[in-house]
Amino acid sequence: MKPLLQLNTLFISMVMEAIPFILVGVIVSGLIQTFVTEKWISRIVPGNRYFSILFGCGIGALFPSCECGIVPITRRLIGKGMPLHAGIAFMLTGPIINPIVLFATFIAFGNDWTMVAIRGGLAVVVAFVVAVVVSFLFKDAPIRRAESEAAAQTAAAVEPIGRQETTAATALQKCGGAMSHAIDEFFAVGKYLVLGAFVAAGMQTFLPTAHLLGIGHHPLAASLVMMAFAYVISLCSEADAFIASSFRSTFSTGALSAFLVFGPMVDIKNTIMLLSAFRGKFVAVLIGLIAVLTWLGSLLVGWWLA
Repeated sequence: MKPLLQLNTLFISMVMEAIPFILVGVIVSGLIQTFVTEKWISRIVPGNRYFSILFGCGIGALFPSCECGIVPITRRLIGKGMPLHAGIAFMLTGPIINPIVLFATFIAFGNDWTMVAIRGGLAVVVAFVVAVVVSFLFKDAPIRRAESEAAAQTAAAVEPIGRQETTAATALQKCGGAMSHAIDEFFAVGKYLVLGAFVAAGMQTFLPTAHLLGIGHHPLAASLVMMAFAYVISLCSEADAFIASSFRSTFSTGALSAFLVFGPMVDIKNTIMLLSAFRGKFVAVLIGLIAVLTWLGSLLVGWWLA
């Protein structure tokens, strides 16, 4: 009976923790769908591959969203014409380098800016390299057909509001169209959040974390263990720094940086939501790239601090 109560508690806490950021994400997505045109995006996103990736990394700092809420925003931006590589850079950095997460990291590690700089710097490097590789591997946006068709139907429904500026549509009508889209998006995304949270809670309940921690004493394995730990517990990025700080006496700074970067980029909830938005092959390649680069980056951090 006790494991079931623990499962229930973890499941509810994960869902309640993520819902506010999902709401922010779908509202922003609705506003983008209604007010942002393909022409405007093509005008503000640099044409150069590398500058557009840096642009994607930079705007990630402006969105106080966790890894769950940023998926619908990214999908909508790519659907509106943002290059895939810029969208991926934004999706990977947004949950880590936004001011709320960086401030939470600062507080969690005893008002020390060192871990803040390591976390933010490693996140940008990993996101940049991943986005560059993605830009060469995938020429077309691998958005799932069902999602793109739904987006096209929604766009067609709101186009008279969002694009024809000469009509008498009021700002209130435009906001109503955005909120209608946000509601549809919330229910589309929410089911994957619930499924992901249930799986993550089940793994936390029935997979003893001591087994993961027990094999993490070797420097090469420690980062892998912390990455696996981050994937399993599926914390929102606003809270994970407090968990990481509790392992300071057990794991090196390099291993902790792997936890703080990999978890917000990829966890169980996020994986299921990614699969709802993008094709499976793309998600597998994306997760593989993030895992390898985060692991190598954390080893460099550990070597640099040694």
